[in-house]
Amino acid sequence: MTPGGTVRIADSSNFPVSTRIAAALVEIKPGGMRELHWHPNNDEWQYYLTGQGRMTVFAASGTARTFDYRAGDVGYVPFAFGHYIQNTGDQSLWFLEMFRSDRFADVSLNQWMALTPRRLVQENLHAGDELMNALRKEKWPVVRCTGKEQAPGKT
Repeated sequence: MTPGGTVRIADSSNFPVSTRIAAALVEIKPGGMRELHWHPNNDEWQYYLTGQGRMTVFAASGTARTFDYRAGDVGYVPFAFGHYIQNTGDQSLWFLEMFRSDRFADVSLNQWMALTPRRLVQENLHAGDELMNALRKEKWPVVRCTGKEQAPGKT
C-alpha cells in the first residue's frame, strides 16, 4: 500500500500454477496515479472494474496518446511503452493489469532515476536539487498527485 492506492500481484512467484499469465489488481484512490513506468517483459492488457481514469502512453520519437477509461473498458499498452494512469474521478479506480508471462515485472521511472548516479541525471536532464531530492529509491507503484508525499505507513 502506498499513499495513492495499492497493487496486488498474482504470478508464478506467489501462485505457482500461474505459468502463462501474470496479473495485478490495482486501486488508485481519488487524487492518485499509477506512476510512470513500463513493463520490460510483455504487453499489458487492462480491464477497468470501477471508477474513471486517464492513461497516457509514450512511444518513440516523443509521441504520446491519452485515453479516458471507465468501468467495463479495456486498455492496452505495447511492450516497453512508458505509461501512467490517473484517477480522474471521486471514487477509487480499480482495474486489472494482465500479462502473457509467468511473472509480473515493471520499471518505475522515479526509482530508476533515483538509482542512477545523481550527477548523470542532473547533467542530462538539467535537473535541480528539488527534483533530485524528491526521487525515491523504493518503488511506490501508486502515488498521490496532490499534496506532499509521505512514506507508506507514516502519518
